[in-house]
Amino acid sequence: MRVRHLSFTLLVAFAPLLFGAPSASEDERAIQALERRQEAAWNSHNAHEYAALFTADADIVNVLGWWWKSRSELETKLAKGFEFVFARSRLEIEGVAVRFLSADVAIAHVRWSMTGAASPDGSGSNVPQKGIQTQTLYKTAGGWLIAAFHNSNAVPEREFPARPNAVGNGQ
Repeated sequence: MRVRHLSFTLLVAFAPLLFGAPSASEDERAIQALERRQEAAWNSHNAHEYAALFTADADIVNVLGWWWKSRSELETKLAKGFEFVFARSRLEIEGVAVRFLSADVAIAHVRWSMTGAASPDGSGSNVPQKGIQTQTLYKTAGGWLIAAFHNSNAVPEREFPARPNAVGNGQ
């Protein structure tokens, strides 16, 4: 009886490996590869290749808070950005943390740095930036794609300042 129970437990534990179902680590590797493709597409300034990482109906909020509502809008606007603002930019993906919400939905937090970008108004260039992207990814028949994307600049975390003493104002 004990051997039968142990055999059943082992079969359940290793069923995904035995029957070819993708494991979380396999899916995580696929998402990590997607993030490397994001970096490569950005650094080749290829808006079409970059946009291909997103679902057709993706929601994209860029680092400036501009909300784009589809893959095609992302491609059009990013192609324009690559003409000048991002023409010399280099993106480096510094870290990716993935959490699976289900077998076909994941959230990724992607830390990045960038050099060589000009300001959208044309002032200043090559100001190094760091940030974090929050992505909701969806597993399709063709692989993982970004369904929602929010990008934010980042500064090192520190303690919030304490409330100043209100001396002399009656409090």
